[in-house]
Amino acid sequence: MIKVTNSVALDPAEIEESFVRSGGPGGQNVNKVATAVQLRFGLRHSPSLPAGLRARAERLAGKRLTKDGVLVITANRFRSQERNREDALERLVELLRKAAIPPTPRKPTRTPRSVQRKRLEDKVKRGEVKKLRRGPRTDD
Repeated sequence: MIKVTNSVALDPAEIEESFVRSGGPGGQNVNKVATAVQLRFGLRHSPSLPAGLRARAERLAGKRLTKDGVLVITANRFRSQERNREDALERLVELLRKAAIPPTPRKPTRTPRSVQRKRLEDKVKRGEVKKLRRGPRTDD
């Protein structure tokens, strides 16, 4: 089991890894060895995740989530396949840890009466300044 938080753990069988050729520099090895890792995790249908965590993780995943609800993480930062596997898994666990933190609810606050009074007084002063800028009124 892959531990995400104290109460949430993932079954390694839910994670699917495939290896693809990595782009970028790499010398003679780059066209022969599939070092990049494409990790796939069925986020929407995972029995290991609670509903709230799943919804927050879907929001955090963004473009990495397919229409079917599969999270795809591609790791090609390192030149070795093993380090890319570890990197992809770390990124999955990090995303789920972020999603495990519930958002703090907003506490509604009221504007203090003194602030409201000051705003209204400032409006009155501004109106008086504009009134003084007007020229004398001419009636035909």
